[in-house]
Amino acid sequence: MLFGAGKSATVLIRFLIGQAESNHWQLVVADANEALVLQKTKNHPATLAVGMDIKDDVLRSSLIADADVVISMMPPALHILIAKDCIRLSKSLLTASYVDDAIKALEPDIKKKGLLFLCEMGLDPGIDHMSAMKLFDEIHAKGGQITSFKSHCGGLVAPESDDNPWHYKISWNPRNVVLAGKAGAIYKENGKEMHVPYDQLFAQQNLVRIDGASPLELSYYPNRNSLGYIDIYGLHHCDTFIRTTLRYPQFMSGWNGIIQLGLTDENPHYASDGKTLHHFFQHQINTHNINFSENFKCQLEWLGWNDNLTLINKGCCSPADVLQMCLEQKLALKHGDKDMIVMLHEIEYLQEGKKHAVNSSLVVIGEDESHTAMAQTVGLPLGIAACMLLKNEMTLSGLHIPIIKEIYEPVLGVLSQQGIVFAEKFS
Repeated sequence: MLFGAGKSATVLIRFLIGQAESNHWQLVVADANEALVLQKTKNHPATLAVGMDIKDDVLRSSLIADADVVISMMPPALHILIAKDCIRLSKSLLTASYVDDAIKALEPDIKKKGLLFLCEMGLDPGIDHMSAMKLFDEIHAKGGQITSFKSHCGGLVAPESDDNPWHYKISWNPRNVVLAGKAGAIYKENGKEMHVPYDQLFAQQNLVRIDGASPLELSYYPNRNSLGYIDIYGLHHCDTFIRTTLRYPQFMSGWNGIIQLGLTDENPHYASDGKTLHHFFQHQINTHNINFSENFKCQLEWLGWNDNLTLINKGCCSPADVLQMCLEQKLALKHGDKDMIVMLHEIEYLQEGKKHAVNSSLVVIGEDESHTAMAQTVGLPLGIAACMLLKNEMTLSGLHIPIIKEIYEPVLGVLSQQGIVFAEKFS
C-alpha cells in the first residue's frame, strides 16, 4: 500500500510494479490526484489506483487494513495519520522522512505490537546513512577511530541539461527548495560547536571536488542540526561532524542574494492581483538595499525580473509564494532534461597512531524529467525494504533508521544492481 504518487514516487512505483508482477502481489497506490496515479501505474493489472483525501479516516483505514506493508510518500506532517492507523491495525510502515517528535512518541506502541517502522529510508536521509555506516563499521572493525566526518549530498541538474545561470533545476518539492536552510545550521568543526544563522548560510563558498571521469567542483551549505547524528552514528570522538547540501557555486551566491532581497519571507503581505513578476521583483529590490553582481542580475532576469507578461494573481501572498511560482515556471525540468544526484562522504581516522582518510562518492544521472535520479535514489531504498519485508527477509521490529548491518548490507547490495554504486578512495 503506497500513499503518495508525487515526483519522488515515480521510480518507486515502477520498481514495485515489477516486483508485484513477478511475485504475484498487488500494489495499491493512493493519491489526491487519481489521474496522476493512473499515469504512473498505466493501469497495470497488478495495480489498483485510488483517488482520495488522506484525511478520509474511513477509506484510509480500510486501505491500510487490507495491506501487508505500508509506504508513505506523503508530506512529513501527514505521516502521523497513517502511522496511527498502522499501529492500530498492526501494519509495518516505511517512509523516507526524518523521525519527528510525533513518530518518536509512538515508539512504545510500535515495540509493543512487534511492528517495524523504518524511517529515513530515502536518499538523504537514507542512502547517506547506509553508505556511511558501512564505512564506519569497516573502519572500526580494523581498529580505527574516526576523527572527522563530512557528509555532502545534493540534487542538481546534470551537466548536459545545465542551461541557465542558476545551474539548477527542480527535481523535488519546490516548496522545500524555497525554504531550505530557514532554521540555520549547527555542526561541529575542530572540536567547536558552530552555529550559522540563516542570513549567513549561503554566504560562504565552501568547495569540494568530486573526482571521476568528469570531475565536479561543487559548493555546500550545512544542514540544520548535524549534532543529533553524532549519538546515532556513535562518533563521540569526532572533532569535526557536519552534514551538508551540495549546489553549484553560482547557485550559492545567487541564493544568498535571494535571501538578502527578502524573497523567502513567508509573511503574507504582498498584494499580487494584477501584478506582474517584474513588478514583484522591482518592489523587493526597491525595499532592500543590496549589491548586485552581473551574475545575480542574470539570475534574477531568468526568474522574471523583466517579465511584464506573467501575472501573479495569488491575492495577498508572501514573497516566498511568488518565488515558488517563479521556480516552478523558470527552473522546471523540461522534456528530455536530466537531473543528477551527488553524494560525498569525507572521513578521517586514526589507526595504529597513523592518520588515514577515505572519500566515498556517488553520482547518479536521471533517465529523463520524470524518472529522475532523485526519484531513483529516494524511491528504490523504500521499494527494496518493502520487498524484503514481504519476503520475510527482514525480521526487525521497533522504530528504526537504516544504520544497522541487517538493513544496509542487503539494501546497498540491491542498489548496486540498480546502478547506484559508490566509488571509494582510501589514503
